[in-house]
Amino acid sequence: MLHHVEVYVSNLARSKDFWGWLLEELGYTRYQEWASGVSWKQNGTYLVFVQAEERFLDISYHRCRVGLNHLAFYARDREHVEKLREEAARRGISLLYQDRHPHAGGEGHYALFFEDPDRIKVEIVAP
Repeated sequence: MLHHVEVYVSNLARSKDFWGWLLEELGYTRYQEWASGVSWKQNGTYLVFVQAEERFLDISYHRCRVGLNHLAFYARDREHVEKLREEAARRGISLLYQDRHPHAGGEGHYALFFEDPDRIKVEIVAP
């Protein structure tokens, strides 16, 4: 089992708003919070978001560089995927592959794709 993932972000306030809404909708609860970071936990796994230092903000994140490409989470079902899609659109979140939704990941793969404030790709999959 995965213990935790720590992601450095360019703007902690924006990331807290984005990830707080999404993770709590997916069943995570806020776990820890301090001046430069916040985490959410579900079962034994937690996700941590930390404000990157100013000196490291000169090169922005891109998912096609070496490193993390995306994070994928399970929704409860297809209806939950659609509820999240509607809320993401309402929040002005950049939805990806809309022309192929909900099968952008292939036939038989029902999912939603969008980006966080730093353009990290997020995938929400119906079981």
